[in-house]
Amino acid sequence: MTEIRQPTPRRGTNLPRMGDFNLTVILDAIRRSSGGLSRVELAQIVGLSPQTISNISRRLLDQQLIIEAGKEGSGPGKPRTILRLNPSGMYALGVHLDPAVITTVVLDLVGDVVKHSRIPTPTGSNPQRVIAAIAEEIKALIEASGVDTGKIAGLGVAAPGPIDLDEGTVVDPPLMTGWDRVHLRDALAEATGLETLVDKDVTSAAVAETWAGGASGTGSFIFMYMGTGIGCGIVLNDEVVRGTSGNAGEIGHIIVDPDGPECDCGLRGCVKSSCIPQVLVAEAEEQGVLNGGRKGTEGPEVQEGFARLCDAADAGDERAIAIIDKSAVLVSRAVAVVTNTLDVERVVFGGPFWGRMAERYLGRIPALLAANSAANSIHGIEVVGTGVGEDVGAIGAACLVLEHTLAPRAQRLLLEG
Repeated sequence: MTEIRQPTPRRGTNLPRMGDFNLTVILDAIRRSSGGLSRVELAQIVGLSPQTISNISRRLLDQQLIIEAGKEGSGPGKPRTILRLNPSGMYALGVHLDPAVITTVVLDLVGDVVKHSRIPTPTGSNPQRVIAAIAEEIKALIEASGVDTGKIAGLGVAAPGPIDLDEGTVVDPPLMTGWDRVHLRDALAEATGLETLVDKDVTSAAVAETWAGGASGTGSFIFMYMGTGIGCGIVLNDEVVRGTSGNAGEIGHIIVDPDGPECDCGLRGCVKSSCIPQVLVAEAEEQGVLNGGRKGTEGPEVQEGFARLCDAADAGDERAIAIIDKSAVLVSRAVAVVTNTLDVERVVFGGPFWGRMAERYLGRIPALLAANSAANSIHGIEVVGTGVGEDVGAIGAACLVLEHTLAPRAQRLLLEG
């Protein structure tokens, strides 16, 4: 297991009219410290003057975004007052739209889930029906949570890729018929009255890990998202990588089995054609592992079939075990391609289908990955399950709002003429 480095702190600036950027720098530093920070420690970490730290701290206290959480210090001198984020100072809503299930969460400022819900994704090819169901679920969740609506910063949506990040549209995702160029962001903003952000589900999961995953969300890692499809979120040196169009991490056409089934791209043995849950379920049906139950290619049907496949493996069915174990080998090959390309220190697995395969995957993939790691003689690659839990997509969607609102961004440095 590799040593986990602490996140690199951002540095502030004492130039005039930089107040908003400096405020977010300080908030970010406090957020990244598990036990909170004193004003003196903040000055040392972010490089701002003590007076600037004091002024901004007062603003944050007045806005109820931070609290004074007692005093520390056993040596000579005055004990230092510790500043921490105020959990109830701000909230964010997150929705994870998966072809099989819609998960919704209310998140507080420290990244803890206040309330969550999960409903099956409506079947059929009517995006408006799904959008209406999401809006209704959001309304019910806000009421059930009891949070102050005036403190809700916005709504984040994690959607299957590919997406058009600028337009906020979903672009023909797998297992979602009729979803080509659907303006999901604008539709949900209109339906809920909330400022809305849309990002890819794998990217949202990576964001969740950096905000709420603890040690597994630091440094450089890839997040292997295991849902109705398989994708990869990328974090390098504590920064989420989205790519030119917001679609980084599309690994469906990495070849993992040259003798495998033909893919819709014309090649054989891609991830998409060899080891996603839909393929595993079809293989189990062909071998007679799955008898009865619903059959089909829509999300809920795939989820049900995959659950039954895992049940059969847990019950000792050798055919089911072989199907899942083979998928672990194939997935490890895709992971090796990505980790060798990016030279990361960790692989984090998660997503709505991850829980059922976690034990078998974690038992096999670390050794397989080590055998195929180009840098294995220099550093190991840690393989872990998400520190966020199975709601990682929805939590990541809510974290998108917190990230957009609170994280230091270069745009905040621009001065108006």
